[in-house]
Amino acid sequence: MAVSPFNFTAIGGNLAGAPALVGNVVVWKPAPAATYASYIVYSIFREAGLPAGVIQFVPGPAEQVVGQAISHPSFAALHFTGSTHVFRKLWKDIAQNVDKYRAYPRIVGETGGKNWHVVHPTADIHNAVMQTVRGTFEYQGQKCSAASRLYVPRSLWEAGFRDQLVKETARLKVGDQTKYDNFLGPVIGRPSYDRILSMIAKAKEQGAEVLVGGTGDDSKGYFVQPTVLLTKDPQSLTMTDEIFGPVLTAYVYEDDKWEETLALVDSTSIYALTGSIFAGDRAVLAKTSARLRHAAGNVYLNDKCTGAVVGQQPFGGGRASGTNDKAGSINIFYRFVSARSIKESFAGLNDWSYPSNLV
Repeated sequence: MAVSPFNFTAIGGNLAGAPALVGNVVVWKPAPAATYASYIVYSIFREAGLPAGVIQFVPGPAEQVVGQAISHPSFAALHFTGSTHVFRKLWKDIAQNVDKYRAYPRIVGETGGKNWHVVHPTADIHNAVMQTVRGTFEYQGQKCSAASRLYVPRSLWEAGFRDQLVKETARLKVGDQTKYDNFLGPVIGRPSYDRILSMIAKAKEQGAEVLVGGTGDDSKGYFVQPTVLLTKDPQSLTMTDEIFGPVLTAYVYEDDKWEETLALVDSTSIYALTGSIFAGDRAVLAKTSARLRHAAGNVYLNDKCTGAVVGQQPFGGGRASGTNDKAGSINIFYRFVSARSIKESFAGLNDWSYPSNLV
């Protein structure tokens, strides 16, 4: 059973295609907001020669379609990308059905993220700003890997980081996505639009300062202005909860609190998908990467925390971000096969006993 999200068209092809390539029949349930795009990918599979029935494209109500699949005795695996809440619910439902299955199902999922950029005092300000802007606001922040929380030392923040971040974010154009000079288009729909603006409002109530953006326009489509919040509370709402929109929350730490800040990065969120470390000191990069080894499945050094390249940067995270089976690598295929070992003997056995038995 492949359950694909709205935000990455190609992921639908991966979720259904990977199990099919290693010999499975797949029921593909696409996200309602991406049904047509997913159908185009399915049609490409068929045009390329995929036999009828190997991948069965079944749009429809998730509860009925997925529920029917996971209740069948032949259900063998779930390949899922979507929200943590839904994935946890499906895992529980599968567990309730385990007595009826012919074999124990494989459960593979990539879910949410609360991805971080942590900046060391030795970092290059310009690069860290540019990488943060791109990593946060591409595709309206509707990426599970998008940057969402930023940790900057006070020395760099006051030496130009804040001003550059606000300036570059303000330059981003929002509008019709068919016009290429617009960097952001609309968010996916009304529920997303309302949730994003609601979280911005709650952050302001908690004392966060809006440095840029913070508004939306739903008169025609659902457009949210790229937003940068500044918080004094590293455990505030927009530092801990996934937003899935164009919102970045910055926290300024004192330069002598580097180790304490790394502890915050590691412990603040239930997620562990992606993260970026910015530093000019190679020793700092190495030590910090090791220190944050459980905070992200994909770590980037002096680069934005999104945009993993298939075949080069296998993608996935742990904790509440998923099963970390690394899509874009051979690892994902191993999850959808049942290995068999075969032994053949070419010399007959003359006696059942071992030498130790001859006493």
